[in-house]
Amino acid sequence: MGLTSVKPLSRIIAESEGGAHTLRRSLGALQLVALGIGAIIGAGLFSLTGIAAADHAGPAVVISFVLAAIGCALAGMCYSEFATMIPIAGSAYTYAYATMGELMAWVIGWDLVLEYAVGASTVAVSWSAYFVSLLKDFGIDFPQELANSPYAATPGLVNLPAILIVCVISLLLIIGIQESARVNAVIVVIKVSVVVIFILMGWGYINQQNYTPFIPENTGTFGEFGWSGVVRAAGVVFFAFIGFDAVSTAAQEAKNPQRTMPVGIIGSLLICTLLYVLFAYVLTGIVNYKEFKGSAAPVALAVDRTPYLWLNKAVKIAILAGYTSVILVMLLGQSRVFFSMSRDGLLPRLFSDIHPRFLTPWRSNLLFMVFVSLFAAFAPINVVGEMTSIGTLFAFVLVCIGVIVMRKTHPDHPRPFRTPLVPVVPLLGILANFLLMFGLGWSNWLRLLIWLAIGLVIYFSYSRYHSKLATARE
Repeated sequence: MGLTSVKPLSRIIAESEGGAHTLRRSLGALQLVALGIGAIIGAGLFSLTGIAAADHAGPAVVISFVLAAIGCALAGMCYSEFATMIPIAGSAYTYAYATMGELMAWVIGWDLVLEYAVGASTVAVSWSAYFVSLLKDFGIDFPQELANSPYAATPGLVNLPAILIVCVISLLLIIGIQESARVNAVIVVIKVSVVVIFILMGWGYINQQNYTPFIPENTGTFGEFGWSGVVRAAGVVFFAFIGFDAVSTAAQEAKNPQRTMPVGIIGSLLICTLLYVLFAYVLTGIVNYKEFKGSAAPVALAVDRTPYLWLNKAVKIAILAGYTSVILVMLLGQSRVFFSMSRDGLLPRLFSDIHPRFLTPWRSNLLFMVFVSLFAAFAPINVVGEMTSIGTLFAFVLVCIGVIVMRKTHPDHPRPFRTPLVPVVPLLGILANFLLMFGLGWSNWLRLLIWLAIGLVIYFSYSRYHSKLATARE
Protein backbone atom coordinates (compact mmCIF):
# COMPACT_ATOMS: atom_id res chain seq x y z
CA MET A 1 0.00 0.00 0.00
CA GLY A 2 1.07 3.61 -0.45
CA LEU A 3 2.17 5.56 2.58
CA THR A 4 -0.17 8.35 1.52
CA SER A 5 -3.27 6.13 1.36
CA VAL A 6 -6.08 7.79 3.26
CA LYS A 7 -8.71 6.02 5.29
CA PRO A 8 -12.17 6.61 3.76
CA LEU A 9 -14.55 8.68 5.88
CA SER A 10 -17.30 6.10 5.46
CA ARG A 11 -15.06 3.40 6.92
CA ILE A 12 -13.89 5.59 9.82
CA ILE A 13 -17.44 6.35 10.87
CA ALA A 14 -18.73 2.79 10.31
CA GLU A 15 -15.97 1.28 12.47
CA SER A 16 -16.86 3.58 15.35
CA GLU A 17 -20.53 2.66 15.50
CA GLY A 18 -20.36 -0.92 16.67
CA GLY A 19 -18.32 -3.92 17.72
CA ALA A 20 -16.28 -4.58 20.81
CA HIS A 21 -14.29 -1.36 20.48
CA THR A 22 -17.11 1.09 21.16
CA LEU A 23 -17.07 3.91 23.71
CA ARG A 24 -20.14 5.14 25.56
CA ARG A 25 -21.67 8.41 24.34
CA SER A 26 -22.58 10.26 27.53
CA LEU A 27 -21.06 13.76 27.44
CA GLY A 28 -23.20 16.86 26.92
CA ALA A 29 -22.20 20.35 25.79
CA LEU A 30 -21.58 21.70 29.31
CA GLN A 31 -19.39 18.72 30.19
CA LEU A 32 -17.34 19.27 27.03
CA VAL A 33 -16.92 22.96 27.87
CA ALA A 34 -15.81 21.91 31.36
CA LEU A 35 -13.30 19.47 29.85
CA GLY A 36 -11.90 22.32 27.75
CA ILE A 37 -11.64 24.68 30.70
CA GLY A 38 -10.17 21.85 32.76
CA ALA A 39 -7.41 21.36 30.19
CA ILE A 40 -6.72 25.06 29.61
CA ILE A 41 -6.67 26.77 33.01
CA GLY A 42 -3.63 25.55 34.88
CA ALA A 43 -0.90 27.22 36.88
CA GLY A 44 0.31 28.98 33.72
CA LEU A 45 -2.20 31.75 34.29
CA PHE A 46 -0.88 32.41 37.80
CA SER A 47 2.82 32.48 36.82
CA LEU A 48 3.20 33.37 33.13
CA THR A 49 1.13 36.56 33.35
CA GLY A 50 3.68 38.25 35.61
CA ILE A 51 6.66 37.02 33.58
CA ALA A 52 5.19 38.19 30.27
CA ALA A 53 4.31 41.61 31.73
CA ALA A 54 7.69 42.20 33.39
CA ASP A 55 9.89 41.02 30.54
CA HIS A 56 7.96 41.80 27.37
CA ALA A 57 4.64 43.66 27.32
CA GLY A 58 3.96 45.57 30.53
CA PRO A 59 0.22 46.14 31.14
CA ALA A 60 -0.36 45.39 27.45
CA VAL A 61 -0.05 41.70 28.34
CA VAL A 62 -3.86 41.80 28.14
CA ILE A 63 -3.44 42.36 24.38
CA SER A 64 -0.97 39.47 24.30
CA PHE A 65 -3.61 37.15 25.73
CA VAL A 66 -6.01 38.24 22.99
CA LEU A 67 -3.39 37.61 20.27
CA ALA A 68 -2.59 34.15 21.67
CA ALA A 69 -6.31 33.39 21.83
CA ILE A 70 -6.73 34.40 18.18
CA GLY A 71 -4.02 31.90 17.18
CA CYS A 72 -5.76 29.20 19.19
CA ALA A 73 -9.20 30.16 17.84
CA LEU A 74 -7.98 29.79 14.25
CA ALA A 75 -6.91 26.23 15.02
CA GLY A 76 -10.01 25.72 17.19
CA MET A 77 -12.36 26.42 14.29
CA CYS A 78 -10.50 23.86 12.18
CA TYR A 79 -10.73 21.31 15.02
CA SER A 80 -14.46 22.02 15.28
CA GLU A 81 -15.08 21.34 11.59
CA PHE A 82 -13.27 18.02 11.78
CA ALA A 83 -14.89 17.04 15.09
CA THR A 84 -18.38 17.45 13.57
CA MET A 85 -17.46 15.71 10.31
CA ILE A 86 -15.59 12.86 12.02
CA PRO A 87 -16.96 12.55 15.58
CA ILE A 88 -14.45 9.83 16.45
CA ALA A 89 -11.85 9.42 19.21
CA GLY A 90 -8.34 10.26 18.07
CA SER A 91 -8.47 13.98 17.36
CA ALA A 92 -5.72 15.18 15.01
CA TYR A 93 -4.55 11.60 14.35
CA THR A 94 -7.93 10.60 12.90
CA TYR A 95 -8.20 13.83 10.91
CA ALA A 96 -4.76 13.28 9.38
CA TYR A 97 -5.65 9.68 8.45
CA ALA A 98 -8.68 10.93 6.52
CA THR A 99 -6.81 13.71 4.70
CA MET A 100 -3.04 13.16 4.46
CA GLY A 101 -2.61 9.41 4.66
CA GLU A 102 -1.39 6.75 7.04
CA LEU A 103 2.22 7.87 7.42
CA MET A 104 1.29 11.43 8.33
CA ALA A 105 -1.43 10.08 10.64
CA TRP A 106 1.18 8.01 12.44
CA VAL A 107 3.50 11.02 12.70
CA ILE A 108 0.82 13.19 14.29
CA GLY A 109 -0.39 10.37 16.56
CA TRP A 110 3.15 9.82 17.81
CA ASP A 111 3.64 13.58 18.13
CA LEU A 112 0.56 13.85 20.36
CA VAL A 113 2.38 11.75 22.99
CA LEU A 114 4.45 14.89 23.60
CA GLU A 115 1.34 16.95 24.31
CA TYR A 116 -0.62 14.43 26.35
CA ALA A 117 1.60 11.83 28.08
CA VAL A 118 4.75 13.95 28.45
CA GLY A 119 2.59 16.96 29.27
CA ALA A 120 0.80 15.02 31.99
CA SER A 121 4.16 13.94 33.47
CA THR A 122 5.41 17.52 33.55
CA VAL A 123 2.23 18.81 35.17
CA ALA A 124 2.31 16.00 37.75
CA VAL A 125 5.76 17.17 38.89
CA SER A 126 4.49 20.73 39.34
CA TRP A 127 1.37 19.42 41.11
CA SER A 128 3.65 17.64 43.57
CA ALA A 129 5.62 20.82 44.31
CA TYR A 130 2.48 22.84 45.06
CA PHE A 131 1.00 19.99 47.10
CA VAL A 132 4.09 19.84 49.32
CA SER A 133 4.07 23.65 49.64
CA LEU A 134 0.39 23.68 50.65
CA LEU A 135 1.03 20.96 53.25
CA LYS A 136 3.79 23.14 54.69
CA ASP A 137 1.35 26.08 54.98
CA PHE A 138 -0.72 23.86 57.25
CA GLY A 139 2.29 22.82 59.33
CA ILE A 140 2.96 19.47 57.65
CA ASP A 141 6.53 18.83 56.44
CA PHE A 142 6.62 16.25 53.64
CA PRO A 143 10.05 14.53 53.31
CA GLN A 144 11.95 16.17 50.43
CA GLU A 145 13.62 12.90 49.44
CA LEU A 146 10.14 11.51 48.72
CA ALA A 147 9.00 14.63 46.83
CA ASN A 148 11.85 15.10 44.34
CA SER A 149 13.28 12.98 41.53
CA PRO A 150 17.03 12.21 41.48
CA TYR A 151 17.38 14.82 38.72
CA ALA A 152 15.60 17.71 40.48
CA ALA A 153 17.41 20.89 41.55
CA THR A 154 17.24 19.44 45.07
CA PRO A 155 17.77 15.72 44.35
CA GLY A 156 15.67 13.14 46.14
CA LEU A 157 14.82 9.47 45.77
CA VAL A 158 11.41 9.52 44.12
CA ASN A 159 8.57 11.98 43.53
CA LEU A 160 5.86 10.13 45.46
CA PRO A 161 3.06 12.74 45.23
CA ALA A 162 3.45 12.83 41.42
CA ILE A 163 3.00 9.06 41.28
CA LEU A 164 -0.02 9.27 43.56
CA ILE A 165 -1.93 11.89 41.53
CA VAL A 166 -1.31 10.09 38.21
CA CYS A 167 -2.50 6.77 39.66
CA VAL A 168 -5.64 8.26 41.23
CA ILE A 169 -6.65 10.03 38.02
CA SER A 170 -5.89 6.98 35.86
CA LEU A 171 -8.10 4.79 38.03
CA LEU A 172 -10.85 7.41 37.82
CA LEU A 173 -10.61 7.34 34.00
CA ILE A 174 -10.89 3.55 34.04
CA ILE A 175 -14.08 3.70 36.12
CA GLY A 176 -15.79 5.80 33.48
CA ILE A 177 -15.89 8.94 31.34
CA GLN A 178 -19.09 10.18 33.02
CA GLU A 179 -17.55 9.88 36.48
CA SER A 180 -14.35 11.54 35.25
CA ALA A 181 -16.35 14.39 33.74
CA ARG A 182 -18.20 14.95 37.00
CA VAL A 183 -14.98 15.14 39.01
CA ASN A 184 -13.50 17.47 36.39
CA ALA A 185 -16.58 19.71 36.60
CA VAL A 186 -16.16 20.07 40.38
CA ILE A 187 -12.46 20.90 39.96
CA VAL A 188 -13.25 23.46 37.25
CA VAL A 189 -15.77 25.19 39.53
CA ILE A 190 -13.10 25.45 42.27
CA LYS A 191 -10.36 26.97 40.14
CA VAL A 192 -12.64 29.28 38.14
CA SER A 193 -14.17 30.50 41.40
CA VAL A 194 -10.75 31.49 42.73
CA VAL A 195 -9.94 33.33 39.48
CA VAL A 196 -13.27 35.19 39.62
CA ILE A 197 -12.82 36.01 43.33
CA PHE A 198 -9.36 37.47 42.60
CA ILE A 199 -10.79 39.61 39.79
CA LEU A 200 -13.76 40.89 41.83
CA MET A 201 -11.84 41.54 45.06
CA GLY A 202 -8.80 42.96 43.32
CA TRP A 203 -10.74 45.35 41.08
CA GLY A 204 -11.22 47.86 43.90
CA TYR A 205 -7.45 48.04 44.52
CA ILE A 206 -6.41 48.91 40.95
CA ASN A 207 -4.11 51.92 40.67
CA GLN A 208 -4.76 53.51 37.28
CA GLN A 209 -1.21 54.96 37.26
CA ASN A 210 0.12 51.40 36.82
CA TYR A 211 -1.39 51.38 33.33
CA THR A 212 0.78 54.32 32.23
CA PRO A 213 2.42 53.68 29.83
CA PHE A 214 0.12 50.86 28.73
CA ILE A 215 2.69 49.70 26.17
CA PRO A 216 6.16 50.60 27.54
CA GLU A 217 8.74 51.92 25.07
CA ASN A 218 10.94 49.42 23.29
CA THR A 219 14.33 49.02 24.98
CA GLY A 220 16.06 48.44 21.65
CA THR A 221 15.93 44.67 22.02
CA PHE A 222 13.37 42.68 20.04
CA GLY A 223 10.64 41.38 22.30
CA GLU A 224 11.30 43.72 25.21
CA PHE A 225 8.33 46.11 25.25
CA GLY A 226 6.82 48.00 22.37
CA TRP A 227 4.60 46.11 19.94
CA SER A 228 7.31 43.51 19.37
CA GLY A 229 7.16 42.83 23.12
CA VAL A 230 3.39 42.40 22.96
CA VAL A 231 3.82 39.80 20.19
CA ARG A 232 6.65 38.07 22.04
CA ALA A 233 4.54 37.94 25.19
CA ALA A 234 1.76 36.32 23.16
CA GLY A 235 4.15 33.44 22.51
CA VAL A 236 4.87 33.19 26.23
CA VAL A 237 1.24 33.20 27.39
CA PHE A 238 0.21 30.84 24.56
CA PHE A 239 1.23 28.01 26.87
CA ALA A 240 -1.62 29.00 29.17
CA PHE A 241 -4.05 28.01 26.37
CA ILE A 242 -2.63 24.58 25.59
CA GLY A 243 -5.16 21.80 26.02
CA PHE A 244 -8.36 22.99 24.36
CA ASP A 245 -7.81 20.52 21.50
CA ALA A 246 -8.11 17.66 23.97
CA VAL A 247 -11.89 18.20 23.82
CA SER A 248 -11.85 16.72 20.32
CA THR A 249 -10.42 13.43 21.63
CA ALA A 250 -13.73 12.88 23.44
CA ALA A 251 -15.82 13.25 20.25
CA GLN A 252 -16.76 9.56 20.28
CA GLU A 253 -18.13 9.95 23.81
CA ALA A 254 -20.25 13.04 23.09
CA LYS A 255 -24.03 12.62 22.94
CA ASN A 256 -24.55 14.89 19.93
CA PRO A 257 -21.06 15.67 18.60
CA GLN A 258 -22.28 17.56 15.53
CA ARG A 259 -23.77 20.20 17.83
CA THR A 260 -21.78 19.91 21.06
CA MET A 261 -18.18 19.65 19.85
CA PRO A 262 -17.93 23.23 18.49
CA VAL A 263 -19.60 24.45 21.70
CA GLY A 264 -17.03 22.55 23.79
CA ILE A 265 -13.96 23.66 21.82
CA ILE A 266 -14.78 27.28 21.01
CA GLY A 267 -16.88 27.86 24.15
CA SER A 268 -14.07 26.84 26.49
CA LEU A 269 -11.63 29.06 24.55
CA LEU A 270 -13.91 32.10 24.78
CA ILE A 271 -14.55 31.67 28.52
CA CYS A 272 -10.85 31.19 29.30
CA THR A 273 -9.84 34.17 27.14
CA LEU A 274 -12.29 36.45 28.98
CA LEU A 275 -11.01 35.24 32.37
CA TYR A 276 -7.37 35.61 31.26
CA VAL A 277 -7.82 39.19 30.02
CA LEU A 278 -9.65 40.31 33.17
CA PHE A 279 -7.13 38.51 35.40
CA ALA A 280 -4.17 40.16 33.64
CA TYR A 281 -5.85 43.59 33.76
CA VAL A 282 -6.42 43.37 37.52
CA LEU A 283 -2.97 41.89 38.23
CA THR A 284 -1.07 44.64 36.37
CA GLY A 285 -3.41 47.26 37.82
CA ILE A 286 -2.74 46.34 41.44
CA VAL A 287 1.05 45.95 41.02
CA ASN A 288 3.30 47.85 38.62
CA TYR A 289 4.60 45.47 35.96
CA LYS A 290 8.24 46.27 36.85
CA GLU A 291 7.78 44.69 40.28
CA PHE A 292 7.03 41.30 38.71
CA LYS A 293 10.64 41.05 37.46
CA GLY A 294 12.06 37.77 38.73
CA SER A 295 8.98 36.99 40.79
CA ALA A 296 7.91 33.34 40.86
CA ALA A 297 4.61 34.23 42.52
CA PRO A 298 3.19 37.41 40.95
CA VAL A 299 -0.30 36.78 42.34
CA ALA A 300 1.09 36.77 45.88
CA LEU A 301 2.50 40.26 45.27
CA ALA A 302 -0.92 41.48 44.19
CA VAL A 303 -2.75 39.81 47.09
CA ASP A 304 -0.33 41.44 49.54
CA ARG A 305 -1.63 44.86 48.35
CA THR A 306 -5.14 43.92 49.50
CA PRO A 307 -6.60 42.96 52.90
CA TYR A 308 -7.40 39.49 51.54
CA LEU A 309 -4.21 37.65 52.45
CA TRP A 310 -6.13 34.36 52.74
CA LEU A 311 -6.32 34.47 48.94
CA ASN A 312 -2.70 33.25 48.76
CA LYS A 313 -3.74 29.85 50.14
CA ALA A 314 -6.83 29.88 47.92
CA VAL A 315 -4.63 30.51 44.88
CA LYS A 316 -2.50 27.49 45.78
CA ILE A 317 -5.64 25.38 46.04
CA ALA A 318 -6.77 26.74 42.65
CA ILE A 319 -3.40 25.89 41.14
CA LEU A 320 -3.63 22.34 42.50
CA ALA A 321 -7.16 22.07 41.15
CA GLY A 322 -5.98 23.43 37.82
CA TYR A 323 -3.15 20.94 37.59
CA THR A 324 -5.43 18.06 38.59
CA SER A 325 -7.93 18.72 35.82
CA VAL A 326 -5.14 19.27 33.28
CA ILE A 327 -3.65 15.86 34.13
CA LEU A 328 -7.10 14.28 33.89
CA VAL A 329 -7.82 15.69 30.42
CA MET A 330 -4.29 14.97 29.15
CA LEU A 331 -4.48 11.31 30.21
CA LEU A 332 -7.96 11.08 28.73
CA GLY A 333 -6.72 12.50 25.44
CA GLN A 334 -3.67 10.22 25.31
CA SER A 335 -5.65 7.04 25.86
CA ARG A 336 -8.21 8.03 23.19
CA VAL A 337 -5.55 8.78 20.58
CA PHE A 338 -3.85 5.41 21.14
CA PHE A 339 -7.30 3.79 21.21
CA SER A 340 -7.86 4.96 17.64
CA MET A 341 -4.35 4.02 16.50
CA SER A 342 -4.75 0.53 17.98
CA ARG A 343 -8.16 0.10 16.37
CA ASP A 344 -6.47 0.83 13.02
CA GLY A 345 -3.80 -1.80 13.70
CA LEU A 346 -0.95 0.69 14.04
CA LEU A 347 -0.49 -0.21 17.71
CA PRO A 348 -1.06 -3.49 19.62
CA ARG A 349 -4.63 -4.46 20.41
CA LEU A 350 -4.33 -3.88 24.15
CA PHE A 351 -4.63 -0.12 23.57
CA SER A 352 -8.18 -0.55 22.23
CA ASP A 353 -9.44 -3.24 24.62
CA ILE A 354 -12.67 -1.97 26.20
CA HIS A 355 -13.62 -2.90 29.77
CA PRO A 356 -16.85 -4.97 29.65
CA ARG A 357 -18.44 -3.02 32.50
CA PHE A 358 -16.96 0.48 32.41
CA LEU A 359 -16.70 0.73 28.59
CA THR A 360 -13.33 2.51 28.78
CA PRO A 361 -9.93 1.58 27.24
CA TRP A 362 -8.75 0.31 30.63
CA ARG A 363 -5.58 -1.51 29.58
CA SER A 364 -4.39 1.63 27.81
CA ASN A 365 -5.17 3.69 30.92
CA LEU A 366 -3.22 1.24 33.09
CA LEU A 367 -0.21 1.28 30.77
CA PHE A 368 -0.09 5.06 30.69
CA MET A 369 -0.59 5.15 34.45
CA VAL A 370 2.67 3.23 34.81
CA PHE A 371 4.54 5.15 32.09
CA VAL A 372 3.46 8.65 33.10
CA SER A 373 3.86 8.10 36.84
CA LEU A 374 7.36 6.63 36.47
CA PHE A 375 8.32 9.41 34.10
CA ALA A 376 7.09 12.01 36.58
CA ALA A 377 8.83 10.24 39.46
CA PHE A 378 12.30 9.88 37.96
CA ALA A 379 12.78 11.68 34.63
CA PRO A 380 14.52 15.08 34.17
CA ILE A 381 11.29 16.90 33.34
CA ASN A 382 12.57 20.47 32.90
CA VAL A 383 13.89 19.98 29.35
CA VAL A 384 11.42 17.37 28.14
CA GLY A 385 8.53 19.50 29.35
CA GLU A 386 9.36 22.16 26.75
CA MET A 387 8.67 19.57 24.05
CA THR A 388 5.00 19.61 25.02
CA SER A 389 4.47 23.03 23.45
CA ILE A 390 6.20 22.34 20.16
CA GLY A 391 4.35 19.03 19.83
CA THR A 392 1.04 20.80 20.41
CA LEU A 393 1.76 23.54 17.87
CA PHE A 394 2.78 20.94 15.28
CA ALA A 395 -0.60 19.24 15.76
CA PHE A 396 -2.38 22.59 15.29
CA VAL A 397 -0.53 23.19 12.01
CA LEU A 398 -1.44 19.78 10.59
CA VAL A 399 -5.12 20.15 11.52
CA CYS A 400 -5.26 23.51 9.74
CA ILE A 401 -3.67 21.92 6.65
CA GLY A 402 -6.14 19.04 6.89
CA VAL A 403 -9.18 21.34 6.64
CA ILE A 404 -7.89 22.76 3.35
CA VAL A 405 -7.23 19.26 1.99
CA MET A 406 -10.64 17.98 3.09
CA ARG A 407 -12.43 20.87 1.38
CA LYS A 408 -10.76 19.75 -1.88
CA THR A 409 -11.17 15.99 -1.52
CA HIS A 410 -14.64 15.88 0.14
CA PRO A 411 -16.36 19.13 -0.86
CA ASP A 412 -19.88 17.69 -0.51
CA HIS A 413 -19.49 15.88 2.80
CA PRO A 414 -21.89 17.24 5.49
CA ARG A 415 -20.25 19.84 7.73
CA PRO A 416 -22.45 20.75 10.72
CA PHE A 417 -19.78 23.33 11.58
CA ARG A 418 -17.89 25.05 8.77
CA THR A 419 -14.62 26.89 9.31
CA PRO A 420 -15.25 30.37 7.86
CA LEU A 421 -13.24 31.92 5.02
CA VAL A 422 -11.40 28.76 3.93
CA PRO A 423 -8.53 28.77 3.01
CA VAL A 424 -7.81 32.14 4.66
CA VAL A 425 -8.56 31.08 8.27
CA PRO A 426 -6.59 27.77 8.09
CA LEU A 427 -3.65 29.53 6.38
CA LEU A 428 -3.61 32.18 9.12
CA GLY A 429 -3.71 29.37 11.68
CA ILE A 430 -0.74 27.66 10.01
CA LEU A 431 1.23 30.92 9.94
CA ALA A 432 0.42 31.90 13.54
CA ASN A 433 1.32 28.51 14.99
CA PHE A 434 4.49 28.15 12.89
CA LEU A 435 5.66 31.53 14.18
CA LEU A 436 5.13 30.34 17.75
CA MET A 437 7.04 27.13 16.95
CA PHE A 438 10.03 29.09 15.67
CA GLY A 439 9.99 31.12 18.86
CA LEU A 440 10.71 27.96 20.87
CA GLY A 441 14.26 27.72 19.53
CA TRP A 442 16.25 25.18 17.52
CA SER A 443 17.02 22.94 20.49
CA ASN A 444 13.33 22.09 20.80
CA TRP A 445 13.09 21.56 17.04
CA LEU A 446 15.96 19.07 17.30
CA ARG A 447 14.25 17.18 20.14
CA LEU A 448 11.03 17.09 18.12
CA LEU A 449 12.85 15.65 15.10
CA ILE A 450 14.56 13.00 17.24
CA TRP A 451 11.22 12.01 18.80
CA LEU A 452 9.59 11.76 15.36
CA ALA A 453 12.53 9.69 14.07
CA ILE A 454 11.96 7.18 16.90
CA GLY A 455 8.31 7.04 15.90
CA LEU A 456 9.19 6.36 12.26
CA VAL A 457 11.36 3.41 13.30
CA ILE A 458 8.35 1.92 15.12
CA TYR A 459 6.07 2.59 12.17
CA PHE A 460 8.30 0.94 9.56
CA SER A 461 9.17 -2.01 11.81
CA TYR A 462 5.67 -2.75 13.18
CA SER A 463 2.77 -0.50 12.30
CA ARG A 464 3.07 -0.63 8.52
CA TYR A 465 2.79 -4.42 8.53
CA HIS A 466 -0.16 -4.57 10.95
CA SER A 467 -2.22 -1.77 9.45
CA LYS A 468 -5.83 -2.84 8.89
CA LEU A 469 -6.06 -0.41 5.97
CA ALA A 470 -3.09 -2.18 4.34
CA THR A 471 -4.66 -5.58 4.94
CA ALA A 472 -7.95 -4.48 3.39
CA ARG A 473 -6.17 -3.24 0.25
CA GLU A 474 -4.23 -6.45 -0.32
